[in-house]
Amino acid sequence: MTISELFDENYWTSRYHLNQTGWDVGEATNPLKQYLDQIANKEIKILIPGAGNAYEAAYAYNIGFKNVNILDISLLPLDKFAANHPDFPSGQLLHENFFEHKGEYDLIIEQTFFCALNPSLRKDYVKKMTQLLKPTGELGGVLFDVDFGKPGPPFGGNKVEYLKCFEPELKVVKMERCYNSIRERAGIELFFKAVKA
Repeated sequence: MTISELFDENYWTSRYHLNQTGWDVGEATNPLKQYLDQIANKEIKILIPGAGNAYEAAYAYNIGFKNVNILDISLLPLDKFAANHPDFPSGQLLHENFFEHKGEYDLIIEQTFFCALNPSLRKDYVKKMTQLLKPTGELGGVLFDVDFGKPGPPFGGNKVEYLKCFEPELKVVKMERCYNSIRERAGIELFFKAVKA
């Protein structure tokens, strides 16, 4: 899998057509639901990059976060989301390459986007996140704490690698094993929060 293929819309669209979507569990996962449940300020501006079917976005929107922005390189899941959630603002569905996106956000949610990127792009991911976060913004979500033992995507890793990758651009204020993962991901997820260093 080349880097250019990972940024090819046709590649990701074909994975949806072929039902090769192992990252998709059909609903918002427990760690992110609990994370969102604990945020009192519903006015914040949220970005979910590489959102796919964006279950987390639907969950956030339904509990009162109205400024949720969904970004994906493939139009197919965005169209599907729009059809399933007709009340969701169409202007918050962003058909873009993450690395070309412009904006400023209070919160960026990570859910299986990082693991879709070739590890050679992880530093670029961190730099882009730093650009997109407001001065007091936060990047939070879930990372896989596992070596998948085969070529990705998904690409795995571990806590030590991730901490080295995020610093010095971002300060990781929390990174720990998820205690509330779904059964299929039990023991292989890290929940993290990071802010601008």
